[in-house]
Formats: sequence, C-alpha cells, structure tokens
Amino acid sequence: MQFLLAFIVVGPLVGAVAALLPAPPGLRGRSPEQAVLRHGVTVTGVILLAAIVLALGFDHGHPSTMQATTDIQWIPALNVHIHLGTDGISLPLLVLTALLTFLCALYSYFKMPAGPSPKAFVALLLVLEAGTLATFAVLDLVLFFLAFETVLIPMYFLIARWGGAQRQAAAWKFILYTLLGSVVMLLGLLLIGLKAGTFDMVALATDNGRGLTTSVQVVAVLAIGIGLAVKTPMFPLHSWLPDAHTAAPTVGSVLLAGVLLKMGTYGFVRIALPIAPHGMHTFAPYLAAFAVAGIIYGSLACLALAKQGNKGDLKRLIAYSSVGHMGFVLLGIASMTPTGVNGALFANIAHGLITGLLFFLVGALKDRYGTADLDTLAGVTGAALYGRAPRLGGLLAFAAVASLGLPGLGGFWGEMLAMFGAFHPAAGLSRPAFLTFVAIAALGTLLTAAYLLVVVRRVCMGDKPAEGPPLADVQGYEFAAWSPLVALTVLAGLWPAVLLGLTDPAVQKLLAGGKS
Repeated sequence: MQFLLAFIVVGPLVGAVAALLPAPPGLRGRSPEQAVLRHGVTVTGVILLAAIVLALGFDHGHPSTMQATTDIQWIPALNVHIHLGTDGISLPLLVLTALLTFLCALYSYFKMPAGPSPKAFVALLLVLEAGTLATFAVLDLVLFFLAFETVLIPMYFLIARWGGAQRQAAAWKFILYTLLGSVVMLLGLLLIGLKAGTFDMVALATDNGRGLTTSVQVVAVLAIGIGLAVKTPMFPLHSWLPDAHTAAPTVGSVLLAGVLLKMGTYGFVRIALPIAPHGMHTFAPYLAAFAVAGIIYGSLACLALAKQGNKGDLKRLIAYSSVGHMGFVLLGIASMTPTGVNGALFANIAHGLITGLLFFLVGALKDRYGTADLDTLAGVTGAALYGRAPRLGGLLAFAAVASLGLPGLGGFWGEMLAMFGAFHPAAGLSRPAFLTFVAIAALGTLLTAAYLLVVVRRVCMGDKPAEGPPLADVQGYEFAAWSPLVALTVLAGLWPAVLLGLTDPAVQKLLAGGKS
C-alpha cells in the first residue's frame, strides 16, 4: 500500500506521455483515433481500480492517520519533500476524481467532442487527472501549489480547442482569473513555510499555528484565501465560471464542476483551518458573509435564466447553481466546527456526483438538439422529455431534485450539516451574525428548489410534438457513464455514515491541532 498512492498520482502522467506516441502497428490500419481513446479509458480505468484498492485497504479504524505515505527529500535547501499521504478527508476526493475522469474518458470514447487530435485530448485529460489527484495527495505546501497549478493548462486547452462558441474568450478568462489568484496564494504559502521553517503540511497542522504570530496568520490566510476563493469559486470572484462552463465540452464541464472546484475548498480545510487558525478565525465571518451572498446571487441568477423569454443556457444555469452550492460548502468551513466542516466535505462530494451528472445530461440534450437554450428546449416543439425520451427526462428530474437537496439523496446531508455547524459556530465567532447567515442560506434552499423545478417543468413536461424526428433516449454508453453517479447519489443520501465515518475523525484531529 505504501507506493499505491504514488502510482495513482504518477500513473496518469505516464499514460499522457504514452498517448502522444504513435499507435502500435497492429492498430494503425484499423482506427488510430479509437486506439488512443481506448488508451484513455484503459489508463483512467486502471487508476480508478487502484483508487478503489487504496480505499478498500485503507485502515478505516484510524481515518485521521495519514496512510499510504511517501516522503522523499526533493529540494534540501528549502526543506521541500515529495511527501504524499491520504486520510479520511482526502480519500473520498481521490476516489471521486478517479471515478469522474474514468467516466469522462468512457463517454469520450463513444462521443468524442469535435476538435483537433484525439491524442492531444487524451493526453490533456490525463495530465488534468494527475494534477487533481496530486492536489489531494501531497502534504508539502510547495508541491500543493505546483499540483494546484498543473490543472490550469490542460483545462485551458480543453476549453479553447474543444469548446463551443466563445471558447477562446472563456478560456482566457479562466486562466487569467485562476493564475492571478494563484500568484497571491503562492505568497501566502511561502510566508507560512519561511516563517515556520518547514513546508510540511502535517507538521504545520500538528503545530496548529503556534509557531506563527497572529499577524503572519492573518496575512497568510488573506493571501491563500484569495487564491482558493477564485478556484472555489466564491462570490464575487466567480465570474470566470459561467463562461468557462458554457464554452467547455461536456467532459470539461463535468471535471471542472465535479473535481476542480473542490480543490479550493479542500485547500481551506487542509491548509487554512489547521495551519493558521487565528487568521482563519479573523476572516471566518467575512467568508461566511460572501458564502451566503453567493448562495442568494447564484439562485437569483438561475431564476433569471430559467424565466421564459430570457434565452437562458442550461449549462450556464448549472454553472451559476454551482456558485450557490459551493456557498454552502464555504459556510460550513467558516463555522470552524466539526459539524460544519464535515458538512462542507460531504457537500463537496455530493456536488461532484450530482453536478457531474447534470452536465452529462445537459451535454446529451445539446447533442440531440444542437442547443442548450432553455427557451428552445421548452418551445412549442421543445423537449417534452417525459413523452419523447422518458429515461432521459427521468434522469434529469432525478438530478434536479438531488441538487435541490431532497432528503434521501446525496445533496441533503452536506448542506444541512453546514447550516447546523453555522447555527452553533466555533467559540469566539459572533452567533447572532452566523444565525443571520443561516437564515439567508435557508432562503437560498427555497430559491434553489424554485429554479430547478422550473427547469424540470419547462424541459421535461409538455405535449409530445405530433411531428418531427424521433428523439433518442438514453444510449448504452450513456447509461454506463451515468449510472454510477446515480447509484452513489442514492447511497450517499441513504447511508451518509459511509462518508461521515471517514471524514469526522480526521476533521476532529485537524481542528484539535493534530492531537488525536
């Protein structure tokens, strides 16, 4: 098990290099393009299998202990190590990343987005997977920054080369926002490492800020928080997200929403909370305020897009919904309580499953209709999915009610626990202020239900057109790519202890400063 995590992180990079090599002689005469797409499915499948083996071999009796660790000195002058490890906080994110990347590779094998060479597409997909997995696995601040940045270039090219309308502008906006945020974040990470004398995240978390003055912690959390908030994305630093999602190919949107957004909130939990608790305590009320502002803003934007006559794009609507959902994650983190942070981590996973499924479904609608414009889909000869493609309509309705937080599905527990945590925030935080934030967030849940039910009514209901070509229902490859997300959404809703049993001991230890 010791080197299994290292294999999971490095494997996709090796696969990316192999994808750029010429196809084996036996495959050249058949279909080199299909061969490289099959290579992507194989590599991501092997990584997913390794992640499952890692999860099965994980010592669930001690989820707060770093396991499958690797620690190799890399830059002695700066005391930087190649330090990898996983605990109950990062393990679910590793498995989610491996699963979503595999499902995207499988989907692309049958429905490759229009664009340049499949070789480049598969290589970029694998580099993106490697960077994301590394972000959740590394335990050194310098390596965390490098992994955090690794994902930017492949996502930029996936949007710019395989995206839809306005893809160049959206790709530039994405990379400029995230790069500028990352530069500020790097300054905060260096400040912590140089002042504490180490970049080791485990040692820094165990020290729990005792080696850093309050002023250093405040400056560090401000700098790091800006970079993480851009990636999350936190209102008002979110404006790159709707454009990126609208322009990105289907698999790009799935990975952007399902995995990349989690890197920002993971950074808050792994770095800001345990390493600079006093700085986090200073900014927690402001983080909560921006979080609930994002919840309301995202919901109102979705309601506007869903309104008849506004020509709202469904992909853009789901992107704005992510601003609201990630607001609940930030609210849980800002509470600085075990309940709130556990809720945030649960909501992270649930959002990845549900929003990944939503983007798959909207991508399928766009493939069938040539548009994701809500007015077109809801027009006189519109989708009427319940009558024309009942399985597709049923899945869209399922994903919508899961996203609005219906009890019994995965979207419910995370947001509820986040609000519970904010109801009784950590000592020293203003309870009246946080009670106000909870009330605003509760209003956001009602607005979320409103716009998602409007979308279901407009797209799924209505009279079946008397004329027109038949609409293909869910295909076999689509069922294979989507059914794991449906099953896990139901499992998370009915059996939340599976996830909470992993995260809670690790969160308790993290907030206690590394003491078991």
